[in-house]
Amino acid sequence: MDVVILCGGQGARMREETEYRPKPMVEVGSRPLLWHIMRLFGHHDLSSFVLCLGYKGSMIKDYFLNYEAMTQDCTVAVGGRSQIWYHGNKEAFDFQVTLADTGVDTMTGGRVKRVEHHIKGDTFLVTYGDGLSDVDIKKLLAFHAAHGKLATVTTVQPVSRFGITMIDGQSRVTNFSEKPKVDGWVSAGFFVFSRKIFEYLDGSDMQILETEPLEKLAAEGQLMAYKHDGFFFPVDTYRDYLYVNELWKDGQAAWKVW
Repeated sequence: MDVVILCGGQGARMREETEYRPKPMVEVGSRPLLWHIMRLFGHHDLSSFVLCLGYKGSMIKDYFLNYEAMTQDCTVAVGGRSQIWYHGNKEAFDFQVTLADTGVDTMTGGRVKRVEHHIKGDTFLVTYGDGLSDVDIKKLLAFHAAHGKLATVTTVQPVSRFGITMIDGQSRVTNFSEKPKVDGWVSAGFFVFSRKIFEYLDGSDMQILETEPLEKLAAEGQLMAYKHDGFFFPVDTYRDYLYVNELWKDGQAAWKVW
């Protein structure tokens, strides 16, 4: 089963890092965000990826084209005979990666439509190149198979960025909760789609997957929500980048399930 990862956005809210690289290549613990996301899927026995490239996509291509040389000890013969010997990889990363240029300014729906010819099966996954999670992909796929609809979106309860206080009429604090989960569920990505989703995508550069296509699926009763109550964190800002690096450094990276 193929996993499509949206890697083309410009990451405008993290210019401290994305001025020089695409957001999926921003490093957490010396490895790109993209590497962490792919390792989650690999842990659940999914190893075929289609990366939708856009902004500074050549850096992602370079990373995978030179992956073995950059992650393993190697011996290089130069001069008359050009040859390289690799001396083993300490970490399992046995993936097939399709690197597809989907345009610098293309929106998410257009990017997915442009890789249709790379998708081999009747069911595939789509997620974002900046969302770290410990979602159980096997359970997600089982949920999708069981309901028989065209699409599944993984949802989470967002955590408030602020502490919440309950105050009585005399201004006394009756309850205080530091950054609690708030009511409602929001999309975390980690979509599962039937191939029929392509009938909802018109291929235009400006079509956003999360608006008209998913709204139409919902109106037709073809979109189901998988509720994930574990870890999910979108790395949107430089502050987020610092936070996930601190989690990794302290051995508290909940998304590291491999």
